[in-house]
Amino acid sequence: MAVARRHAALISSVMFAAALTASPALAADWPGWRGANRDGVSSETGLLQEWGPNGPPLAWRATGIGTGYSGVAVVGDHIYTTGDKDGTQQVFALNRDGGQILWRAKLGPTFDERRGNGPRGTPVVDEGRVYALGTGGDLVCLEAQTGKEIWRRSLPDDFGGKMMSKWMWSESPLVDGDRLIFTPGAWNAGLAAVDKATGEDIWRSVIPELGPEGKDGAGYSSIVVSNGAGVKQYVQLMGRGVVGVRASDGKYLWGYNRVANGVANVATPIVRGDLVFASTGYQTGSVLLELERAGDGVKAKERYFLDAKTLQNHHGGLVLVGDYVYAGHGHNKGFPICVELESGKVAWGGNIRNAGTDSATVLYADGRIYFRYQNGIILLVEATPSGYVEKGTLEIPDVTDPSWPHLSIADGQLYVREQDTLYCYDVRADKKSASTTSD
Repeated sequence: MAVARRHAALISSVMFAAALTASPALAADWPGWRGANRDGVSSETGLLQEWGPNGPPLAWRATGIGTGYSGVAVVGDHIYTTGDKDGTQQVFALNRDGGQILWRAKLGPTFDERRGNGPRGTPVVDEGRVYALGTGGDLVCLEAQTGKEIWRRSLPDDFGGKMMSKWMWSESPLVDGDRLIFTPGAWNAGLAAVDKATGEDIWRSVIPELGPEGKDGAGYSSIVVSNGAGVKQYVQLMGRGVVGVRASDGKYLWGYNRVANGVANVATPIVRGDLVFASTGYQTGSVLLELERAGDGVKAKERYFLDAKTLQNHHGGLVLVGDYVYAGHGHNKGFPICVELESGKVAWGGNIRNAGTDSATVLYADGRIYFRYQNGIILLVEATPSGYVEKGTLEIPDVTDPSWPHLSIADGQLYVREQDTLYCYDVRADKKSASTTSD
């Protein structure tokens, strides 16, 4: 809090400078975790519907962004990501045209290499500021154009934060209006909201015991916004399961324990109307919840539960396209699967072994699902419940560690983070870019 207060006096001048210099977010931007709506769905059209034998053309390649599994945010003429480099965890800003590093700023200590390399959360960009959360729970707000620190908080020190297991904080924080919302995982601060301009507290959510499944603390998921049952709320998958808290004041509304496992609850929930869909691995399964009014609050009713043999998403997440959920199924398997949201009926998949191995991240754009596998294979697949149809394959160069970062698409460019390297592929149907590098 003391650091936040020391910076508060500087906010008005910083805001004025940011307003003059920061690039505004555009429709073709990708401002943070899983895009503008945090659902892994792009609204872009005019993209390649098939890839050649070598995948889409490479526009450019940039290096020097450190080790880690962070995705990228793309806003205006900048790209933002995080990585471990030179003994610290850092936030990086790159030029959108070619990938040259413009600035880098300290985030926190590097991740314990015995537990996995580098940060996992994706920065979020909003009104001239960048927000990023490091594995040690360091939360920073930076000027988007310069990297200058505006304020800083610590989830363990300031909120008593706790993780459910050893892999530390992996969340991508949420900007909503004048607030930044995130998940310390403490008993009296399960979720927390601060003023996005100053870092000062707005509210902290007290989350009661949800049940015996899982473990106390934050999970590895990120918060999404729901207006289910007519109440604006934040939905999150934590160590003990899925919860909803009222957006206005952080009041706990509902929780669901059965979908939690005791190792790692990872995938960001899907929300649509009054529905919430969540899935975890480690032989657990998936659930569709329906939210209903309960007095002045909300309750969650189980619509159906799919066992681990039917659908479990280890990590990599899920996307909802039309009435169907697409994901990688199986614990560390990534078998492509398509499931009808309302009924839980499997349309296809669940046992298809393609060129990818282990877990798969998913992204949707212009009629296609992009499956990125741990072995560095990206598959372009038709987004249709009629059947599994591949439309192209891309092999990411020089994959040595698990190839886990989520993909981003902005203005016809596919951004592929692979540890210290960022690849930019031109996936526009009407134009191909010349290959360049930025070392």
